[in-house]
Amino acid sequence: MKKDQPLDITSFLKLILDTLNAAGVEYLIGGAIAEWAWGEPRATQDLDLVINLPIEAVGRFSKELEKRNMLVPVDIILDAIVEDRADIPLNAIHMYSGLKADLYLMRDGDMLRQSAFQRRIMVDYGPPIGKVYVHSPEDLILYKLMYLGLSGQPKHARDIAAILRAKKGQLDFGYIEEWVAQLGLGSVWKEMLDNIV
Repeated sequence: MKKDQPLDITSFLKLILDTLNAAGVEYLIGGAIAEWAWGEPRATQDLDLVINLPIEAVGRFSKELEKRNMLVPVDIILDAIVEDRADIPLNAIHMYSGLKADLYLMRDGDMLRQSAFQRRIMVDYGPPIGKVYVHSPEDLILYKLMYLGLSGQPKHARDIAAILRAKKGQLDFGYIEEWVAQLGLGSVWKEMLDNIV
């Protein structure tokens, strides 16, 4: 894509997906973009993706990002992989638009993320995006609950409510409640359900 062409969030998502496919990196879309599949579409200026990035693919992935005007050096990626740090994403920022992708790495011992990755669902967003892997509605609810508990931002509560309304009767509440208990999110979940009913 030429630097003088405007880039919107949909085009940026396509650029990130092309990068991942070219590098052979498996992914899972979360955040507001996944919400498009299960709840109500809302505007966003950045992308949230989980990536399963093996060490041997790091150099290739960094080069593919650079080809698309995003600089994430190999040493930064390797540091993120090998350091046992908080769940801080890699930031892939497009140099000409300022749009940002938060890339969360799969980590050993992160059972929720591993479960979510196994349960990812392919949805078709139509052109220009096409078929992509997104969080299941249940896993998206769980992550939104965690962020709601941490930040209190109302957008997470709105997103959860939209999924609960849109997928009424189709959600695996047993799965959600099992994880809610493990994550200590019982009070946040109860408050959400009380407000929906």
